[in-house]
Amino acid sequence: MIAVILAKKILSLFLIMVMGAALVKTRVLKAEDSRSISIITLYLVMPCVILSSFQVEYTAEIRDGLILSLIAAVLVHVILIALTEVLGRLFHWDPVEKASAIYSNAGNLIIPIVTSLLGKEWIIYTSGFMSVQLILLWSHGKMVICGEKKIEVKKILTNVNMISIFAGILMFICRIRLPFVLQDSVDTVGSMVGPAAMIVTGMLIGNMDLKKLTSYRRLWVMTGVRLIAYPLLNILFLKFSGLAGMVPAGQTILLITLLATITPSASTITQMAQVYGKGADYASAINVATTLLCIVTMPLMVMVYQM
Repeated sequence: MIAVILAKKILSLFLIMVMGAALVKTRVLKAEDSRSISIITLYLVMPCVILSSFQVEYTAEIRDGLILSLIAAVLVHVILIALTEVLGRLFHWDPVEKASAIYSNAGNLIIPIVTSLLGKEWIIYTSGFMSVQLILLWSHGKMVICGEKKIEVKKILTNVNMISIFAGILMFICRIRLPFVLQDSVDTVGSMVGPAAMIVTGMLIGNMDLKKLTSYRRLWVMTGVRLIAYPLLNILFLKFSGLAGMVPAGQTILLITLLATITPSASTITQMAQVYGKGADYASAINVATTLLCIVTMPLMVMVYQM
């Protein structure tokens, strides 16, 4: 049942992506106009989503569930980073391929998916994965793309989403609740996260020559790694690690972790590659290919997990 609901939600998001592509194809907007939507999503919508997720009553059960989500996210990323390092050397993956294989687009997709599948009360458990990935994206991910050895701690700590996570945790622990009117506004803005992200993706696809996708020799190999091979590895780890027994709702919390890992490649990788001149077209092609195919692979991975 969850796999079916997920398929419907992804199809809905996919149709929104088509709408975004139509805006560009019909020349109502230019692909570059998507930058404004991206900025609104990054600096306004996502912080609202994160803050809203922590507006729940503090209980030991939720606290322990958050700890489990954090532990699972750390272990999953450690495994993927180590495996990618080995496979990257063996098959001569370039920086874009390595980063795209490891990091998912959970920041844009996991919250609307979890809301549709499980309900708003489960959103809080997405923060564990999101916080770990944000830290790693701007440390390890950036070093992979740029070939740097230095971690920009300031960049991590001043990231608006990290600030929102810290603020949300503080309010959760101190039992600080937002006034009703403010909470309603935050919830309403936060509900835009899924549609906004897919409109941006659609606008970028609308400006891309899809025939160019066939020109990248290893594109479909990396797509298979991102959407099938690594998700299957994560399923094996999450099902047989014994982590689910740590808390009463462990199985569902680990399902949320899995959902975060089986999304398409991170759009942040494309943005980094664009900024630092490190194969942005190829990074964008991987993002597009994985986004188009995840409508099939994500429900399949959830079905495998539930078997």
